[in-house]
Amino acid sequence: MQSVSLGRFALRPVSHVELEAVLVELSQALWWPVVGLIALVVGYTLVKLGGFLTEALMRSAGSPKRTLLVKDGPETPEAMELLMVKELEGLRICSRVGPMLGLIATMVPLGPALSTATGGTDGDSLARLGGSFASVILALTAASIAFAVHTVRRRWLLEELSIRLASKSKSGGSHD
Repeated sequence: MQSVSLGRFALRPVSHVELEAVLVELSQALWWPVVGLIALVVGYTLVKLGGFLTEALMRSAGSPKRTLLVKDGPETPEAMELLMVKELEGLRICSRVGPMLGLIATMVPLGPALSTATGGTDGDSLARLGGSFASVILALTAASIAFAVHTVRRRWLLEELSIRLASKSKSGGSHD
């Protein structure tokens, strides 16, 4: 195949080996950012778990429930529902994205590790597999915790929303 000239730039056909090498380099460049994102997911989930456990203890002790307080604008059912969705959004994202990040963290070093293993040499890529499997375990654990906290918190917030709407309708729809 021939090169194609586009002014100052010339395009030449790329071989399968060159394309594969570029794709491998790009995927390898993703490993550290993905591991960093997994650390953020784990950290965020642990913070939310702490808040959840604190709220659960307060609820079991009979403390008043938290309320959905709309800061700006009228306190409509839609505004309270939007506030609830915003409050749960981070947990929902972590519960969905965590497993995907874990899969990426596992798959990125797997290709080079398999190449090293078939070549009969022990290399750094085989050692990175341990870290990649640890990453997927952390990501799946964080996602599981985020899902559980999201599910229970959603129920609590829906109960509060229902109570608030019922009290508003009893009082004739006036603002609290």
